[in-house]
Amino acid sequence: MVAVREVQKHFGDHHVLKDIDLDVARGEVVVIVGPSGSGKSTLCRCLNRLETITSGTITIDGVPLPSEGRELADLRAEVGMVFQSFNLFAHRTVLDNVALAPRIVSKVPLKKAREEGLALLDRVGIADKADRFPGELSGGQQQRAAIARALAMKPKLMLFDEPTSALDPEMVSEVLDVITSLAEEGMTMVVVTHEMGFARRAADRIVFMDDGRIVEDTTPERFFTRAESDRARAFLSKILAH
Repeated sequence: MVAVREVQKHFGDHHVLKDIDLDVARGEVVVIVGPSGSGKSTLCRCLNRLETITSGTITIDGVPLPSEGRELADLRAEVGMVFQSFNLFAHRTVLDNVALAPRIVSKVPLKKAREEGLALLDRVGIADKADRFPGELSGGQQQRAAIARALAMKPKLMLFDEPTSALDPEMVSEVLDVITSLAEEGMTMVVVTHEMGFARRAADRIVFMDDGRIVEDTTPERFFTRAESDRARAFLSKILAH
């Protein structure tokens, strides 16, 4: 589904991504972990061209990442993304937020878009909040609404960029439970997260990044019990000690 080859990314003189090679198979859940500033979120954002790469190639489902125009819009319709901040439209109800893109982008009739949106809100456990505005919801509920909104376009790939980092601790599990259920349903996903318990439970593969490079690409069991690199072992010793 995703093929990244020899990708480099610079922000001015800062070399953020260095020689990135990564494959994500259809139906696979790849969790990217690593210290802050390692390039995790930048790599995630490059996968739907929210950030442009300096060199290298990225293909999604066999198609090279478009640079602009209609092709890029079509790609983004097929690649859902959930951010740290929820990015919901504050002046629209939760249901309107979810139904908007299918109506505008895919020309789905209003009644059908709202019916499908309500089903998605039910799927993420907040159907009773359909007529509320985002500001009336908790952070966890807003993030679940954002997941429903991304799913409304029936994406072939879902990207999550630290989806729980802006949440209070008691709200983290309700969002991770939704993402875990998507994994169990076979959704292809790339998830950037600091939640090691989730990574261990839901990932098919763990990608550990440090200083703009992929240092390890392995199974959760191997990563958490027999990490090969000194850098990964040092990272885990700090993370798992708390």
